[in-house]
Amino acid sequence: MDIILLGPPGAGKGTQASLLKDEHGMVQLSTGDMLRAAVNAGTEVGLKAKALMEAGELVPDEVVSGIIGDKLDELGSEQGVIFDGYPRTAAQAESLDEILAERGRVLSYVIELSVDEDALVERITGRFTCAKCGEGYHDIFKQPAVAGVCDVCGSTEFKRRPDDNEETVRTRMQEYRAKTAPILPIYEARGIVRKVDGMGSMADVHEAIEAVLSL
Repeated sequence: MDIILLGPPGAGKGTQASLLKDEHGMVQLSTGDMLRAAVNAGTEVGLKAKALMEAGELVPDEVVSGIIGDKLDELGSEQGVIFDGYPRTAAQAESLDEILAERGRVLSYVIELSVDEDALVERITGRFTCAKCGEGYHDIFKQPAVAGVCDVCGSTEFKRRPDDNEETVRTRMQEYRAKTAPILPIYEARGIVRKVDGMGSMADVHEAIEAVLSL
């Protein structure tokens, strides 16, 4: 089963993909991770991507498609895939159709994690982690048991991602709506889009996704 997880940054796509990997033996294909791996491995498309990134240019769709194709070729035909962060545009959606068709694969579902923008801003801007062990916390939803002390390692140093601020989050949301959301009609026409409330707990969202996959 091959699926796409859609949703703006912070919607929980990565978390849910990890759960599906563990339970179903699926492979999570994140374009960012694959680009870095291809560059490090020195593959043909990786070298192209490296040259472009070093020149400060965006990696074109054909290079990203090449990396995805290479990765799919490494997998068994029976191993399901979760596309995380791809496709982002209508052109990429068309490329993905070609990549899958060439390998006898077909998308089963496109699962969109629906979010409330204001609540998502609150979720993301409140995040912080232990600077030593990386344990995650939140200003509202998950404070350390003892204020200022990590529950896991006892460190008193914490950090926040510099891009976890309201302006950046809302800009990402605008970009998602402008570029990625328009690909939904492509898949809605095929009857494979399923919307899941991404604002629930991690367990509730996972349960809702599992309900879709069991149909």
